[in-house]
Amino acid sequence: MNQEKKLFPYFQPIVGAACGSIIGYEALARQYDANGRVISAGALFSSPDIVADQLIAWDRSIRRQALQQFSESNCTGYLTINISAAWIDQLADFNSLPTLLMLEEFKVDRSRIIIEITESKGDLDKLVDIARVYRRHGLKIAIDDFGAGFSQLERVMAIQPDIIKLDMQLFQNAAKGGIASDVVHLISRLAKRTGCRIVCEGVETDEDFHFGLSCGAQYMQGYLFSPATAEFKKPMHYHRQISLIRKSFLDKTLVKEIQKIQFIANIKDLIELLKTALKTDFNLNRLAAHPFEKSGVLRFYLCNNDGDQISSNFNFADGKWFEDDTQFGFNWAWRPYFYQLLALESAQDSYRIVTSERYRDFNTDMLCKTLSLRLDEKCILLIDIAAEWT
Repeated sequence: MNQEKKLFPYFQPIVGAACGSIIGYEALARQYDANGRVISAGALFSSPDIVADQLIAWDRSIRRQALQQFSESNCTGYLTINISAAWIDQLADFNSLPTLLMLEEFKVDRSRIIIEITESKGDLDKLVDIARVYRRHGLKIAIDDFGAGFSQLERVMAIQPDIIKLDMQLFQNAAKGGIASDVVHLISRLAKRTGCRIVCEGVETDEDFHFGLSCGAQYMQGYLFSPATAEFKKPMHYHRQISLIRKSFLDKTLVKEIQKIQFIANIKDLIELLKTALKTDFNLNRLAAHPFEKSGVLRFYLCNNDGDQISSNFNFADGKWFEDDTQFGFNWAWRPYFYQLLALESAQDSYRIVTSERYRDFNTDMLCKTLSLRLDEKCILLIDIAAEWT
């Protein structure tokens, strides 16, 4: 039996977070090992000892089998098929693409096929051209392993994919917190702005699923549900499991939101105390007697209506207030939390507290937010707080 006949597709389900059903499958290459067990064919396709022409031929054979099985199944969702960006470089005629010919042969609805572009290699102009051809024929485009190796931002901007699949390692690291989590949240925001959908790969635990939900990911894929298998499952196969995971996410998140509300209430009480103190000859030592540090207040300072800082930073740490005048005279008018407050005042809504986005404080390395509010007609009060609950 030759190598080509030993290669075949398996199908890993992709589930929808909102609907709770299987929305599609990814076709993955499989082979038998020496003991007759089914294993991934990834090592075969990454081997430097096999020429590209042979790999392309094997890949097309697997793709053909996958499309035929998909066409003969009762599956009502999507099928995602992988195409190497490097192999696209070798296509001579974009008007006679093998995948389109297979779809025609098996009478597959093209709107149910997603072309997943793998690897960071490949000529970008050719990728843009072939993506345009596929879209013209009704197919959707996905970028695979986003966040692995090269950033792929240039590819995303050029191709404008319908779907971004997060790199498994990036996603699993992000679920643990830290900068990887910040990166995934940024990718999620990028996807929302471009109308792109996010698929989280490598979802293995309920916590992974929870993190995907917190990032706004619509689709999940991983061993929490199933590895790739030979058969297609009924669409509602994982519905109960997903419902329970969503419920546990809601319960867990609700506790955090209640804590957040209490945190904000405490901050507001301290802000009123601080405002009152600042309108008189305030005493830092007397202020230190209040639970500012425990409540997450890091520092405060004053600006004039032009955004110029007209006071020192009054920092709170280790139960004490202290002054730092290194930013005296700095201008913060270009920060959204400053000009948004002025805009609200112009609209006769001057009793709001404007909150910045989260950021990493340079001096303390803490995740922070800045609050801005009107102190009096000449001064604006700005307060940096820890963003743990906000």
